Amino acid sequence: MARPNDDRPVPVPSHLPAPLGHTRGPERRFVHQRGVEMRREGVLVLADGAVFEGELAGAAVDVATGELIFNTALSGYQEIITDPSYAGQMITFTYPHIGNYGVNRHDDESRRPFCQGIVVRDLAPRASNWRAEGDLDAFLGERGVPAITGIDTRRLTRHLRDTGVMPGAFGAEETAVCAAAERATGTDGLDLVAGVTVDEPYTVGDPDAPFRVVAYDYGIKTTILRHLASAGCVIEVVPASTPAADVIARDPDGVFLSNGPGDPAAVAGAADIVAALIGELPLFGICLGHQIMGLALGAETTKLAFGHHGANHPVRNEATGRVEITSQNHNYVVQADTVGGGADVTHVNLNDGTVEGLRVRGVPAFSVQHHPEAAPGPHDAAYLFGEFTELMTAVGAG
Repeated sequence: MARPNDDRPVPVPSHLPAPLGHTRGPERRFVHQRGVEMRREGVLVLADGAVFEGELAGAAVDVATGELIFNTALSGYQEIITDPSYAGQMITFTYPHIGNYGVNRHDDESRRPFCQGIVVRDLAPRASNWRAEGDLDAFLGERGVPAITGIDTRRLTRHLRDTGVMPGAFGAEETAVCAAAERATGTDGLDLVAGVTVDEPYTVGDPDAPFRVVAYDYGIKTTILRHLASAGCVIEVVPASTPAADVIARDPDGVFLSNGPGDPAAVAGAADIVAALIGELPLFGICLGHQIMGLALGAETTKLAFGHHGANHPVRNEATGRVEITSQNHNYVVQADTVGGGADVTHVNLNDGTVEGLRVRGVPAFSVQHHPEAAPGPHDAAYLFGEFTELMTAVGAG
């Protein structure tokens, strides 16, 4: 559906390179080549038969399928779309206006998006921000991410809250989309980490940094690496299947267990690897890394009805009583009643009481369910990177 004034030109700041969709001439005008008036009508269908009408955008595909979840963050859409933790999922943004400040090369969280698609109420037709290097629609097209806009995301979110996350599909042909939605599967029992982890190790940070850390890549975010480097670490990122013996042989100061997508119990060999590392080296885990540490300690994990995806989740630090507002993105949690006597629950989600942190008794190892690096989100929990370096210092001094 066309909107008034969608074709108005917008100046490009002269200090920025001209990105896709821009031209520099005497007037330096923005040329919007993917206007909403060119979009095809589309339909989103859930596995339970619920139907939502919209318009197709982003990468052109016949039908997009994936597990529908919703994220309540008000900003940070580029970081969310490029977070590997969304592999196998289609992201519904509850905030209505997505794409209004554009995209830029610095906000990518991985080498490419791994999500199956995005669902929005209103995909902005042009970007307006001094950091913008292009518009979101073109970015999605270039990166192979299909999208559907014009969806009643309030209705969709309420539906998912009532029924739980479920598979779905969207595309132009309703018959084909309905058939795809019926066939679509969720993420349960799938080793999605195998599709996002690196093939070969690589190193990030200052080679002369005081701490050497090996990071297991279950779907690691770039901002996590930045925080570790800022805390004084040089990080060797290794594939998720790297044997514990190989890591111990590297003699690092500590080991980091990253975020990642999907079912922690389905990640082949991960819990056994971490179990072999506990007590050998200082460990710090985030999100999926936290869940895998829980499994390594003998706890169990379970899937939430609609997960935690957003940037304003309250978490209580059990040691201090301080409430931290956190960024979260996960569908699975460590079950509190399965955490044995070898570990203590350090953080609790105040919305639903789920486990947000673990610390192993008598061993230099801890983990959190939320994202202290944010990106997007608040920085209340950023101190945890400092706690990791303090733990490595204490072990090294001992």
